[in-house]
Amino acid sequence: DGYSQLSAYERKRLKNITENAKFFASLKLHEVSARLQKIATKRQSNVTKRAKPKKAEDETVRRRSMRLQRVEPSGIPMSELPGQPEAEEYPQVPAGPLPMVPEDEMENRKLTEDLLATWMRISEVLLVAVTNIFLLLCRYQESLNSMVLSEENIKKVVKYRVCSMAIHPSESIIFVAAGDKSGQIGFWNVNCESEEGAHVFVPHTYSVNCMHFSPCNPAHLLSLSNDVLRCGDVTRAVFDEICRSEDSFSSFDFLEDNASTAIVGHWEGNVAVVDRRTPGTSSELSADIGFKRTRTVHVHPVNKQYFIAAGSVDVGIYDVRYLKSSGNKPVSVLKGHTKSVASAYFSPVTGNRVVTVCADDKLRVYDTSSLASTAAVLSTISHNNNTGRWLTRFRAIWDPKQEDCFVVGSMARPRQIEVFQDTGKLLHSFYNIECLGSVCSINVVHPSKNILVGGNSSGRLHVF
Repeated sequence: DGYSQLSAYERKRLKNITENAKFFASLKLHEVSARLQKIATKRQSNVTKRAKPKKAEDETVRRRSMRLQRVEPSGIPMSELPGQPEAEEYPQVPAGPLPMVPEDEMENRKLTEDLLATWMRISEVLLVAVTNIFLLLCRYQESLNSMVLSEENIKKVVKYRVCSMAIHPSESIIFVAAGDKSGQIGFWNVNCESEEGAHVFVPHTYSVNCMHFSPCNPAHLLSLSNDVLRCGDVTRAVFDEICRSEDSFSSFDFLEDNASTAIVGHWEGNVAVVDRRTPGTSSELSADIGFKRTRTVHVHPVNKQYFIAAGSVDVGIYDVRYLKSSGNKPVSVLKGHTKSVASAYFSPVTGNRVVTVCADDKLRVYDTSSLASTAAVLSTISHNNNTGRWLTRFRAIWDPKQEDCFVVGSMARPRQIEVFQDTGKLLHSFYNIECLGSVCSINVVHPSKNILVGGNSSGRLHVF
């Protein structure tokens, strides 16, 4: 009655406040607070007193869950386990040889056998050494313009992001292998018109960082994951184990044409020499080359004793004959990189050029014809290499059929794959607005035919 001058809204608001105050008063929260304070004070005083030790036989065992004890079901403390956020998604693959059994054992076994039989058949043909012809630039550009992408030449081959690819050198069938970040390897017979033209195997636990068909026997596919180097031998239908290490592998390349030895890079910076002819699964030599990280290694196409390693901001050429456990010095250094280098590869015929991809948004081409102490930069190309964490980093690869041209993924729109000349000139962009809508970070070019395959972050391959 004393608030008749207030509006109806204000009177309603005042009434709600009064009722809420009466409700909280009825709860006697001040008494509850005092009681809690008394309990807290009592506990605090008990802490200072030294508890009388109990006899072991009188003490009851208190059960505590393994989660509270921070112990895995296997009994290993959680702190001792390496960080594997996706361990449940990517099951562990056992060590040793693995049979070539597809991931889904319920899939049509006949179709899988047909795929492996095709791989074996095209590998039995005597391989004639590919004669690299320096095509005239106009003819080369015409061949690039003739390459197209169609819907039937697009397929999801592996489940996750493509980390590496290899293409079989057969001239009769397009046969591609793709490795993803979960350890899957998918084989795709592009010429097979059936929907079941691709099959997936799981020979690795971690991402498949690098793959090569053997240059002397394409019935062998060598694949490298973080912990193991394997050889998929289709003649015996088995994935053999060649080398295993606790140091994470990043890449490898063959030191000889017979593929008996290889140079292997480690994420921690070292490189190792592996000989497939020796028993056991350990490397012959582990060498510290002074890198904090080694992402790619590549062997000179002519002088096989030389290999190039690319790491954080370091790129150097080394002589494998003089490698030792420590104190190794490069024969030639490729300077100018201000951020991490994703890849460095020799040109395919002479090795007189090296192309690098750097996180400073530059592609660089170096002159390595004389292997001087410091290689000269021939061209620098501005190129958006900021792929982020969800895309595989770009790697610029040379076209085996053209000594002075290389292929690299692109962040440009429409989505495309680019071809550059070593002078820095953009020669061609592969794109198809209707069929290609994603970034192809990993690419591979056929050694003798006009075939380009691009892999994206969802496991899909696109064949031009």
